[in-house]
This record gives sequence, C-alpha cells and structure tokens, in this order.
Amino acid sequence: MASNRILIADDNEANCDLLEAYLSDVDCEIELAADGEETLAKVASFHPDLILLDVMMPKLSGFEVCKQLKSDPVTSRIMILMVTALGEPGDIDRAVEAQTDDFLSKPVKKAQLVKRVENMLRLKDVTDEVDRLRRYIEELQND
Repeated sequence: MASNRILIADDNEANCDLLEAYLSDVDCEIELAADGEETLAKVASFHPDLILLDVMMPKLSGFEVCKQLKSDPVTSRIMILMVTALGEPGDIDRAVEAQTDDFLSKPVKKAQLVKRVENMLRLKDVTDEVDRLRRYIEELQND
C-alpha cells in the first residue's frame, strides 16, 4: 500500500500519542490536531486520506467537523473514523447523521484500530482508482 496521510484529531495528547504508536507499523504519514478548528485547518494544508476524529473536542465537536467535511465536495471523500469514549446508541446515531465512515469506541484495541485503518485506506485507494479510470474514460469519449 502506498504511503497514506492520516490526521489524528484529539484534544488529549496521551490519546494522540497512543493512536500514533498503534499506527507505527502502518505505511502512513501522520499529523495531529488538538481541536475542531485546527482539524479543519490541517485538512486544508495536509490533505489527509483518513481522519481519526475524536467527538468531544474544543471549538468544534467531531460531529460538527465531520458534517462540514462531508458536506464539502472537496473534502467529502476523506475517510473519517470517529474514535470516542461516547458509546450510547444516540451517539452512534449522531455519528451516522454526521456521515462518518466508521465508529470506534475507546478504549481502542491496537489490532482492531490497525485493521480498520488498513481497510479504510484500501477502500480509499480503490475509490480513488475508480475515479481516475472514470475521468480517463470520459476524456477518451470527449476526444
């Protein structure tokens, strides 16, 4: 798998460090963000393929960040894995309404996180390739 970009967005530094350590064997470049506004800024500058997004963050919640990213055509294809201590059925419903791609409850188990991240990155790679082929076919048809 080619090197991918992962943004870890969590206001708890220890959680960021743990998630980053768990992903040490995944071929990826990692950036960190500590609140919702910084997450949106990092998305614009870092262009992640996947965001590990905490729900309870200052300035903008993970739900708000997810809604903004998924409603913008430029960022809507970024994969989002919400990683949160919230685990009530209503929280999962809110995550689904925000259009998250997956949901993982804390405490996170390394094997489970790594497998989900690998699967989401693989799906993103396949989706990007389908888009590339679709554009190529459209170009051929227009010539």
